[in-house]
Amino acid sequence: MNIQSKYHGEIEIQQEDVITFPKGIPAFENENEFTVLPLQEGTPFSILQSVHSTNLAFIIGEVFSIFPDYDIELSQNAIETLELDDAKNAVVYCIMTVKEPFIESTANLKAPIIINSIKKIGKQVVLNQSNYETKHRLEKSPAFTQEG
Repeated sequence: MNIQSKYHGEIEIQQEDVITFPKGIPAFENENEFTVLPLQEGTPFSILQSVHSTNLAFIIGEVFSIFPDYDIELSQNAIETLELDDAKNAVVYCIMTVKEPFIESTANLKAPIIINSIKKIGKQVVLNQSNYETKHRLEKSPAFTQEG
């Protein structure tokens, strides 16, 4: 199927690339179908693109590539919604707020996007018990630490 994307124009995606968010994403509850598109080869960043709304796209980052010490525990409700039988099937992303220079960009570690990579089900999970921030600066990431 062809879709219009915010950053890549018209692209073709396969039905098996569509990720269903049963309850949408907070503030976008009516948007239930997304796909993950590459942002730039060789980086941990991608685009979470709505299948139906061209302008609804989020820059996302692979949390464990950016913040290797990131640690979360999903609630039973989240595990059931995602139909996760095995933790290794969970792909964890953070929504980015991109700034110039890029090192000043921030990651929302308080509300990660979790995707069941096998069943193609997604959910944004708000971590109430964590000490993570909604605007965690990339410069705090070991992946972006610049040597002296």
